[in-house]
Amino acid sequence: MSYPEPRYLGERGQVSALFRPAPPQPDTGFGGTNISYVAKQENTNGEFGLYKIDMGPKAMGATEHFHRTISESFYVLSGEVRLYNGERWVTGGEGDFLYVPAGGLHAFQNDSDDPVSLLLLFTPGAPREEYFEKLEEYSQRGPEELKAFRVRHDQYNTTDMLDD
Repeated sequence: MSYPEPRYLGERGQVSALFRPAPPQPDTGFGGTNISYVAKQENTNGEFGLYKIDMGPKAMGATEHFHRTISESFYVLSGEVRLYNGERWVTGGEGDFLYVPAGGLHAFQNDSDDPVSLLLLFTPGAPREEYFEKLEEYSQRGPEELKAFRVRHDQYNTTDMLDD
């Protein structure tokens, strides 16, 4: 295994770090879930997107789906979350991690009576913010508009494919 090709060719380094203080409240949320944008793809030069997800008790999460262009990783900060790894549901607790490469089936939900907090990492970075902010709105518009919205955001739900 080797390191990737250098992307910075300077000799002394540069001042380029980004510090983002914790926001006083989440950036968006719906259905008992709050989402904070820790690092958007526009802040990481498209390398990754990192989001903190706080789910209330019995919060739905996401049904079985896959992405064509991005991988998704889950890191549980606190509580217990149900994670679908493409074969079966597993319970993830504090410190547990699930990596899903592009094309990998996955889902998540909070079945417990307690809140859960986790980090979602998308690589490479993708503009997921609009997806999080408008999913609830598009869910009310009907199945065809919802499916088109999901596809535009590289979200291929297996239930949408049953209609094809």
